[in-house]
Amino acid sequence: MACCWGEYQVSVDGISGQREWRPLIYRKCTDVLWLILFFLFWAGLMFITGYAVTAGAAERLVFGYDSYGNICGRKNTYIQGAPLSGQDMTNKKHVFFLNSCSLEIKNLKINSVALCVSSCPQEQLNSLEDIQLFAKNNGSSLCIYNVNISSYTLNPKASELCPTLPVSPSKSFPLFNRCVPQNPECYSQFASILINVVNEVDVFHRILSGIMAGRDTVIGLSVLALAFSLIMVLTFRFITTLLIHIFITLVVFGLLFVSGVLWWLYYDYTNDPSIELETEKENVKFLLGFAIISTIITMVLLSLIFVLRKRIQLTIQLFWVANKIISRVPSLLFQPLWTFLILIFFWVFWVAVLLSLGTAGSAQVISGGQVEYKILSGIRYMWWYHLVGLIWTSEFILACQQMTIAGAVVTCYFNRNKSSLPRHLILSSISVLFCYHQGTVVKGSFLITIVRIPRIILMYLYDALKEKHVYTTTAINGTNFCTSAKDALSILAKNSANIAFINCFGDFIIFLGKVFVVCFTVFGGLMAFNYHHEFHVWVVPLLLVALFACLVAHSFLSVFEVVMDALFFCFAIDMETNDGSPEKPYFMDQELLSFVNHSTKLTEWEKNRKQKTPQNNEDGTELQPMVRREQRRCDEDIK
Repeated sequence: MACCWGEYQVSVDGISGQREWRPLIYRKCTDVLWLILFFLFWAGLMFITGYAVTAGAAERLVFGYDSYGNICGRKNTYIQGAPLSGQDMTNKKHVFFLNSCSLEIKNLKINSVALCVSSCPQEQLNSLEDIQLFAKNNGSSLCIYNVNISSYTLNPKASELCPTLPVSPSKSFPLFNRCVPQNPECYSQFASILINVVNEVDVFHRILSGIMAGRDTVIGLSVLALAFSLIMVLTFRFITTLLIHIFITLVVFGLLFVSGVLWWLYYDYTNDPSIELETEKENVKFLLGFAIISTIITMVLLSLIFVLRKRIQLTIQLFWVANKIISRVPSLLFQPLWTFLILIFFWVFWVAVLLSLGTAGSAQVISGGQVEYKILSGIRYMWWYHLVGLIWTSEFILACQQMTIAGAVVTCYFNRNKSSLPRHLILSSISVLFCYHQGTVVKGSFLITIVRIPRIILMYLYDALKEKHVYTTTAINGTNFCTSAKDALSILAKNSANIAFINCFGDFIIFLGKVFVVCFTVFGGLMAFNYHHEFHVWVVPLLLVALFACLVAHSFLSVFEVVMDALFFCFAIDMETNDGSPEKPYFMDQELLSFVNHSTKLTEWEKNRKQKTPQNNEDGTELQPMVRREQRRCDEDIK
């Protein structure tokens, strides 16, 4: 691996001069300080991870725990000073309150002793004999753990150590695993107390509880997003006029349908008089926000589709040009798979740490050997640090993919013998990235992270950076982020109109592909989550699913986006540094030149170039005859 301070050769002669815009052989590490900063940031994340693992227990959110610090449904460790802690509750998955019909709440704590039991009583128990018989027949002891089953009726303190009689029949609630009494009076009081507890719980913990409760659905929807993304990759790889029309039709109907379902759900919830939980009220607020945003996006996209409908054929030709590069380097299509696996691994790690961090607290023994968990100070700051780590690291992973693809496209473009490309272009590009330019990717991903958070305010900065062009410039010249940004902006300032005109249609279709993935994944989530929404914030997990679907779609479809951006950025460099003469021939092939010449902007661009360099036209160049010849051939092909 290269030394971080190794030198590189700027030009063939080793003399620094005007930028040559050619892929370099000798390089040096760029933005090393940013790479060190990233390592230090991750050292902080590792500290938070270690703290969350040692001090947190995500199972407490959903599985519940008894009054002695035991989490129901798992083996527990002993807590000093709590003699009834550290028990094996693997087969005892339900939480049972000794006085479930007379619960009271004080300081977010229920005044009743809670136990882990293997099953809830299905019938009313009127005496200690009934409790004893239930324990023998079902293997579920309803008295405190240190009371032997055979001594239920003999123990003088049985009234304190066993449930209050009569014991109402109950059923286990699937989310919190609580034994909920079925007697109308007991149920009314129990539900009222539980509602107050849930409403008083911190919003962050309610969200965590919703994530844990819907984790299986979230995983299933993530797989669905992956399947839709693969379908879109195949559609763009083998694109035809029929496929593009079918795709646009599905996007239109999908947007209209999802917006309609969101408004219908909002209307249904607002007219439901049984909504009492704060979590259900939050669901209604989130639904209203989703419905408004979805409607606005739908109207904007429908307007853009109507305006750009006549450019479909040009878009298909654009994808054919990009697919020609992909056919030369087919391993480009497999790059998103590795990115997806890395993102999955990181997101699972991040969510696991988040859940542990949300339950991080110290166990304190109170009277009677009971245990309470108190959240430690400073946890909220760790949450924000952890959130920044999610965005920055995700952007870093995606930026690594962008630069890897850009490096392969650059090598392919600036190779004059298109039929004999270097072997293992992707591996070579990855090697250059990790040996020399990780710091540049770290810096770029950090700047984009800063932009992502207040994106609306700093959208101009995000557009000005054009990070994909910066990575392409770094792949060509081996320069750091700021130098690459300056060089890229110089090229874009001269040719931005031409590049923007060519890329806008392709970028719009790729964006519709991402909308397609998110739209149908969210629809599946609406159908799945709507059936399990009583006691948790199901709209927030749905939002996470939508963000994850967008991330997956971006990871896969950005292959075409980066290929197009890098290809036409190289085209702009080629036109800027060469003139088509035998002394300075173009690197582009005639098919690419024909496509660009067929766009309406090339004529104005060529006029500007002639005005800048009139001396090049005295002897004539190969550009104008080739343009005319290729223009005629392109027109004949279209006819």
